[in-house]
Amino acid sequence: MIETPQTLQTGAQPIALIHITIPRDEIRTAMGPGYQELMAAVSDQGLTPTGPWLTHHLRMDPEIFDFEIAMPIAEPITPTGRVVAGELPAATVIRTIYHGSFEGLGEAWTEFDTWIQAQGHTIAPNLLERYLVGPETSQDPADWRTELNRVLVK
Repeated sequence: MIETPQTLQTGAQPIALIHITIPRDEIRTAMGPGYQELMAAVSDQGLTPTGPWLTHHLRMDPEIFDFEIAMPIAEPITPTGRVVAGELPAATVIRTIYHGSFEGLGEAWTEFDTWIQAQGHTIAPNLLERYLVGPETSQDPADWRTELNRVLVK
């Protein structure tokens, strides 16, 4: 389900983002329109993405999703609508790749977090998903790849 996790150092990354706080059961109705709004703002300003789009979940709550839909970019975006400039800070992360549909992400995170705990690591409360291959590039969920990241607390 997930590849062998790796620990690595990431650099700071400028992003364009939309911050969303919604009840957990509304994620499917918020994600698509948020993604489209973000991509339109990036495109309208002539900015080039420097990597795949992502979600940065700021805290994990069983009832609420508090997250950012984001796109890495080389230059800061001019705020427009809900889209603002931001930055993912440099960090030491543990990373793995999940293969499969979005419906399996919950199990993948459980497997990943269990592995992290077994290694004795302490992680921050946030998490990051980077969508390497998804429905925007392949109709077959077997092709989808999602990068899972947890920030290590030193």
